[in-house]
Amino acid sequence: MLTQIINGKIFTPNGWINDGSLLIRDHVIRDVLNHSHALSNVDKVIDAQGGYVLPGGIDMHVHGGGGRDFMEGSKEAFETAIEAHRKHGTTSIFPTLSSSTVPMICEAAVTCEQLMADPMSGVLGLHLEGPYFNPKMAGGQLRENIRIADPKEYVPLVEEFRCIKRWDAAPEMEGSEDFARYLRSKGILVALAHTAARLPEVTRGAEAGFSHATHFYDAMTASHKEGMYRHDGTVEAVYLTDGMTVEMIADGIHVPPVILKLIHKFKGAGGTALITDALACAASDSKTAFDPRVIIEDGVCKLADRSALAGSIATMDRLVRVAVQKAGIPIEDVARMASETPARIMGVYDRKGSLQHGKDADVMMFDQDLNLTGVIQMGREVEIEPQA
Repeated sequence: MLTQIINGKIFTPNGWINDGSLLIRDHVIRDVLNHSHALSNVDKVIDAQGGYVLPGGIDMHVHGGGGRDFMEGSKEAFETAIEAHRKHGTTSIFPTLSSSTVPMICEAAVTCEQLMADPMSGVLGLHLEGPYFNPKMAGGQLRENIRIADPKEYVPLVEEFRCIKRWDAAPEMEGSEDFARYLRSKGILVALAHTAARLPEVTRGAEAGFSHATHFYDAMTASHKEGMYRHDGTVEAVYLTDGMTVEMIADGIHVPPVILKLIHKFKGAGGTALITDALACAASDSKTAFDPRVIIEDGVCKLADRSALAGSIATMDRLVRVAVQKAGIPIEDVARMASETPARIMGVYDRKGSLQHGKDADVMMFDQDLNLTGVIQMGREVEIEPQA
């Protein structure tokens, strides 16, 4: 089947093509054209009506949606959450587990590998957020699951499940540098998270293999006073570590718009990925999260005692709107941060992350007000949620 998207402002690696069109055959992009004339041999024409045509969103940190959490481990839970986010522009996804037990990781990994066998699922790998964290920086993580990195635990998991593509830990904790060296040798992204590491510890961690910062600014220290003296925190260390990429929850709540703008200014579109960090209650009418300690209030997930934020209810289209309209980041940079940059970080840019000949046909479409108007995933039109 040959599909043509016409009348769009198409964002490509070489910049914008105004009033261009995109040709899709089956699940692959066949051409990007600099005109909007509908071709005679196409099977379907989609009119972008002058809106933005962007590469599909890649969410490299998301816990659930549609009322289901990836920690449930079942195929039904995975598929429900994935479909909920797909309707909001996420065409590729790395399902994320909070700090979990080994049996929970195994169950989710089995499901993840089943889905990865089908390219149409959009699942690109499993992301383990924990459990090798600093307990003092647990935030919304289950403290009882946080523990020291033990090769007798993580080596068998990595050897058995090839779906593990990213694993987060606190670099200052015992065993974390050996953990990072081992994961790097296996081609797995190692990210620092839920940490109080300062510059020397972040530097040693980076040398060992930590190359990314999880939900930047959240669950990590920043410049602070101890007694009379001010000290650096993890945030400053990450800024000073050349080549370390970051991700930001661009819901406008976890990190205020001015900080989103600051991150973009210093790390740039090529060093910053947008993530939802969404929980089960995202993209649903659900008022509860998988974790019974979590409540939804003020458009965000919190621990019930209000001691910490615990995840978001954001979706990819919301990230795009907030980053452009509230943080003032240029839309072309936001498009890169939503797709190209996570694709590069996760090593899938050869087939995802940009609108180019031969790449997977993953597309988000927005009107001039950045309301989502269409989603195509692997060449299939997705029935999107009505815009409020």
